[in-house]
Amino acid sequence: MTTGAQSLTEPIRSRRNHWNNQVAVHAAMRPDTVAFRFKGQDTTWKQFHERSQRFADALSRRGVGLGDRVLLLALNYTEYIEAVFGINALGAIAVPVNFRLTPPEVAYIVADSGAKAIVTDTLLAPLATGVMGQAAALETCVVIGGRSGDGVLGYDELLAEQGEGHVPLDIPEDTPALIMYTSGTTGSPKGAVLTYENMNAQALTCIRAMELDGEAIGFCTSPLFHIAGLGSLTPYFMLGGTTVLHPLGAFDAGEWLDAVERERATAAFCVPVQWQMICEDPTLGQRDLALRMLCWGAAPASDTVLRAMAERFPDARNVAVFGQTEMSPITCVLDGKDAIRKLGSVGKPIPTIAARIVDDEMNDVAPGEIGEIVYRGPTLMRGYWNKPEATAEAFAGGWFHSGDLVRQDEEGFVYVVDRKKDMIISGGENIYCAEVENVLFAHPKIHEAAVVGRTHEKWGEVPVAIVALTDSDDSLTLEELTPFLNENLARYKHPKDLVIVSELPRNASGKVVKLQLRKDYSA
Repeated sequence: MTTGAQSLTEPIRSRRNHWNNQVAVHAAMRPDTVAFRFKGQDTTWKQFHERSQRFADALSRRGVGLGDRVLLLALNYTEYIEAVFGINALGAIAVPVNFRLTPPEVAYIVADSGAKAIVTDTLLAPLATGVMGQAAALETCVVIGGRSGDGVLGYDELLAEQGEGHVPLDIPEDTPALIMYTSGTTGSPKGAVLTYENMNAQALTCIRAMELDGEAIGFCTSPLFHIAGLGSLTPYFMLGGTTVLHPLGAFDAGEWLDAVERERATAAFCVPVQWQMICEDPTLGQRDLALRMLCWGAAPASDTVLRAMAERFPDARNVAVFGQTEMSPITCVLDGKDAIRKLGSVGKPIPTIAARIVDDEMNDVAPGEIGEIVYRGPTLMRGYWNKPEATAEAFAGGWFHSGDLVRQDEEGFVYVVDRKKDMIISGGENIYCAEVENVLFAHPKIHEAAVVGRTHEKWGEVPVAIVALTDSDDSLTLEELTPFLNENLARYKHPKDLVIVSELPRNASGKVVKLQLRKDYSA
């Protein structure tokens, strides 16, 4: 037996590298560098680390430990991120929850995750405490900005209390860090279990795709309950840069520009409609902005928006990202130089994952043909919490099935055709709802549209269009729409019925609830 060397069978603690350890390093090496800024309030890396550790102490004294789940139901605050790291310091799992959910929807996640505690804020405390009354396992409620009393604990009071500290843990990279619940457009939400390794790989993806460095100042407008929010912070945890958290609320382009200019932000993510509003703001040309990286995703961008972004931000890199919660989330990246040339593409698969486009028998399809994109790689979740059957289905054949039907051109660029479950088979022909919806979107009288299949005695299924009109005074009939459809769509793809609604049903994440539309209009 040799001395002075570690056995190959022993755990090599020095090789642990995940966001907990990265923050501890920044706290020691750059203690006074600003980690987060929220409403003008700075939190340095040292302060962030110390506060998250004190929160871990408080949770530990209340019985939270390795493997326990703690919900977060709050708006965006620096304390939200501190809480995530305090939870993770115990080896517990953070469960961000969409604050737009109804009480029954939150109660479902509480029950499914088996959460032991919940972190909320003063605005959402009534929702959190109401749910606590329905869940015996939910023992502790912590309120950011609140005071202790009536069964809740004030966040700052917890950080100030004295008592025994938590026992530091050496947490492997494959340990669950987060359970991120999917939006549930096709049924009950499923909790994607994401590990520290997943988030590390996400950080490297962002750094490479967006050419970030330690001097970057990120501007976060995404809600932290969404993987796009926490996922966008990962490169700053790794590099030690600064993140500015923008308060959540109705988007105002002028306020956004004020903040980006004031904070000297260098990188920002927005959805296309937000970039459109920013580009149309009359004060944009007068701004002294430091932005050098523009990022967009979550919805398609028109050539008009892309050209406006290129014109109004000529010195900034323009990057589109595509993915899903189960992949932490980025799987494809489209650089701005290709955005117009490859209009409609989500880009190419990132080099840190393996991607295939396959048919129902898991055979690779040829370029130009439609198939499901499947993935492997370090950003892939461990599985769905408490749902072994759904996990087995998603990982059939040894690859993760995204549910996205796509085609890939000869240069490797991917185009999303539809969600697999949204495909209609009519008379043996495949009709992809997204393709029909895109045509409907282009009609001047149509504000938003969704297409579902309706059972049909002869054809099996036929498409039905549910649309909201741009003007309440407008009217539209299927007969009136037909000439427009003839110009843009093969006849077998035409909707066989047109339903006018005031607005489409959407879930708390803003996605159209196809399940509800099928229930209402497919019979």
